[in-house]
Amino acid sequence: MLKKLFSGLFNAESKARGPEAAEPVAYKGYLIVSQPEEQGGQFRVSGWIQYPQTEGHTLEHRFERSDSLPGREACDALMVSKAQRYIDEIGDAMFEPDPRQQGSSPQASSPEGN
Repeated sequence: MLKKLFSGLFNAESKARGPEAAEPVAYKGYLIVSQPEEQGGQFRVSGWIQYPQTEGHTLEHRFERSDSLPGREACDALMVSKAQRYIDEIGDAMFEPDPRQQGSSPQASSPEGN
């Protein structure tokens, strides 16, 4: 009985930390790391795109999609496929700051300019 109690406590702790990341997949100098989130028996496509720099730093971009699949392996494969397409389309621009996140809003036109 105690074993069951303790295993429940430890499983709750591991679930709170989130799912384990898959092994990185190299693609055009980037590393794609699938780390899907389990939601109601499904796995949501989620992970990281990393770009190692020569100075030892690594640029990271959080990659999340709304796709959900019933199996972890299928989710990992879809994550890699979607991340590869994203890299091909966006490239290094994914690491540029998002103007929507900077709190800048379009300047209202002044009454003098009308």
